Amino acid sequence: MPKIRPISDLRNNFTQLSKSLHEENEPIFLTRNGVGDIVVMSISYYEKLLAKYEVYQKLDAAETEIKDGALGKDYKSVIRKAKAKINA
Repeated sequence: MPKIRPISDLRNNFTQLSKSLHEENEPIFLTRNGVGDIVVMSISYYEKLLAKYEVYQKLDAAETEIKDGALGKDYKSVIRKAKAKINA
């Protein structure tokens, strides 16, 4: 369930708001006059969100390539190369 707080909490309860953002690792939705205005999140949450977005973009691009006739790579050769990079 999303956390919704008044925007005045930025001024009046910033320390508590920051602590909550880091402990719960979820964004907080701030309202102005009872209407949604902005979303605040920790940097770590933002980085996770950005990483997920990048993965989804890459998956979308891969699906488009497959639809356009591109050939995939053999699973075993991909794993072999990945292990070689890890062990190098």
